[in-house]
Order: sequence, then C-alpha cells, then structure tokens
Amino acid sequence: MSEGHFPATGTARLDTSVAHNARVWNHWLGGKDNYEVDQRVGERIAGMFPVIRAVARADRDFLGRAVRFLAAERGIRQFLDIGTGLPTADNTHEIAQRIAPESRIVYVDNDPIVLVHARSLLTSSPEGVTDYLDADVRDPDVIVRDAARTLDLDRPVAVMMLGILNFVPDTGEARDIVRRIMAAVPSGSHLVLTHPTYDAEAGGAGNVAAMEFWNTHATPPITARSHTEIAGFLDGLEPVEPGLVPCSRWRAAAEAAVVPQYGAVAVKP
Repeated sequence: MSEGHFPATGTARLDTSVAHNARVWNHWLGGKDNYEVDQRVGERIAGMFPVIRAVARADRDFLGRAVRFLAAERGIRQFLDIGTGLPTADNTHEIAQRIAPESRIVYVDNDPIVLVHARSLLTSSPEGVTDYLDADVRDPDVIVRDAARTLDLDRPVAVMMLGILNFVPDTGEARDIVRRIMAAVPSGSHLVLTHPTYDAEAGGAGNVAAMEFWNTHATPPITARSHTEIAGFLDGLEPVEPGLVPCSRWRAAAEAAVVPQYGAVAVKP
C-alpha cells in the first residue's frame, strides 16, 4: 500500500461503497477523512500485515526529511508533488515555505475526495505560491504543461513521486512516465521517490497476501517491485546518499526500523 493514488484514466468519481487507497491511507495515519468501508478494509489489511501503519508513518516522515533537505541544503524553491493524497499535518508546501517562504508548490492528484479538500491545500505564504492540478500520473505531458503555469521549468524543480508509481502496473510505462517528467525539468532538479516492495530483506514478504486482498476488495490496483526494479526509475540520475534504501532509513537515525517501502532522492546532472 502507499499514499499516492490515481485511477487508470480521467478524473475519478467518488464511490463510498468501495475502499479507496487515499482514504484507507488516511485511516492508517489516524485521519478522519475516510468511510466505514475504508476502515474495515484497512483494519483487515493491518491484521494481515501489521507493519502497514509503520509504513504509512515512515513514508510521511520521509517526505518531511526530503523536503527539508532539498529546501535547506540544495536550495530548491519549486516542488511538483504528484500523488498528493489527503492533506495532513506538514504538507510539502508547509515544510518548504517554513524554510523558504518564496517556494512555489504544485500539487497533482485526481482523486475526488482529494479534490474536495483542495482548498485546504491551496494555502501559501504571501511570498510563495501553491497550486493544484487535477491530472493523472499517466498523462505526464499534461502534468508538465499545466505545472508550467506556476513553476519556472528553466529552474530546478523537485519532482515528488511518493507512493504513486506502484499504481502503474507496467514497469516500462512507469519508467517512461519518470523519464518524460524528468526530461522536462533542468539540470539540478531532483526526483523524490518511494515505492513498496516484496523484498524479504526489507520485510516485504507480507505484502504479497496484503496486496492480493487489496486488489480484490479495494481500488485502485497496486503492485510492489524489487529493489532492482525500483532502482531503474533512477536511471540517468545521481542518487543522493544513502541512495535507495528503506524510506525509514533515509537520512534518519541509524536505529530506525526497516519498512518494506524504499525511498530515494536523486539529482538530474
């Protein structure tokens, strides 16, 4: 499971009869923007795969560390956050603008419940800008075109793709999406990525049954990938130390528990 969420094509319609990843993820994080069906499926999966709540927290904490690193240490002032999810505390724009109030952030999602909450995302420091696009990850050219209304694509951009490529089952298509988006941003831009794994050494063996249950009882379908497959998304980029690791361990305390969710930050040379 993971935070980003895009149906196959077009803007989704709100369906409260079937559990949806945006709302189940919100439930795991302790949020209130979910329904009984989401809670029921979320609890069933948590019973099968108890680490899932730790994965949700680790993914969110990784976002905070990555944005702080990019804003404070790499001087990034533009963020394209694809697969925004439901707003919680410390969204991308809040972290970035706390460090650099002039930061410009574009959120991208097409989940209907996220659209309902878009107004709470569309807050900004007076010096900066926050915008929201209703678009599908499978339409990278549309995302780039519309993001250019707010972001200066001649200046470095942090492309945030946390828990979104796992909703693109074809690995070749997922790699092409990353390639096309990163081709549209200049040298010095960064890719920030998280992705669930089946790798046993990361504790991912339990993801097999959990995702099978999810794909039968909830939407949208999800897949996990190996470390090698996920590393392929970074082709042509230079990973920032410590590279592609469990997201809970990326620039975190050495004693942080391993979770079956890889994370990385990589720069475009």
